[in-house]
Amino acid sequence: MTFRRALVQRCEGAKVKNLISLGGQHQGVYGVPNCPKLLFPVCDLMKWAINFGGYWSFFQEKFVQFTFWHNPLNEKAYIEHSTFLADINNEKQINQEYVERLKKLENFVMVKYENDQMVIPVESSWFGFYEPGQAKKVLALKETRIYLDDQLGLREMDHQKKLHFLSFPGGHLQGNWDLFKQNIIEKFLRTLPN
Repeated sequence: MTFRRALVQRCEGAKVKNLISLGGQHQGVYGVPNCPKLLFPVCDLMKWAINFGGYWSFFQEKFVQFTFWHNPLNEKAYIEHSTFLADINNEKQINQEYVERLKKLENFVMVKYENDQMVIPVESSWFGFYEPGQAKKVLALKETRIYLDDQLGLREMDHQKKLHFLSFPGGHLQGNWDLFKQNIIEKFLRTLPN
């Protein structure tokens, strides 16, 4: 779903009225998806390996999953070597076109799945993420540099009531059709036949 936001930001001719993001990794991920507690030591080893090599150009160029890896323990490596996420979040440098194109949206709807085990931390679906330098405390969007410095225009969009934060029960992309229809289609799309 973050790719759709990138389409809005990067493509001059894209005409998007309402952007709906379902379980998007807007601030990236820092964890191994669906890791059961029994396997935490193995998952920690995998996280260490990704921290070690995930920003190598080979992995950034060949595997899309690595372009969403955001290591809060090493923000410098993330910003310098992330080929996708750090760019579209205006963390490398401010691309004012990205800001202006995003602000043209009438609505930016972000859906977080309450039991999501793919998006770690789950708050990334609402632009939240770990406080830099550690991986325990999660900052809400309004506490992040992206919002405070208005790197993407999200603070301005928030003041204009263009940002919408929805929370659905269930795991990653495991939605309830009635909730989806009532909270998204009827409010933001309104054109789907019964």
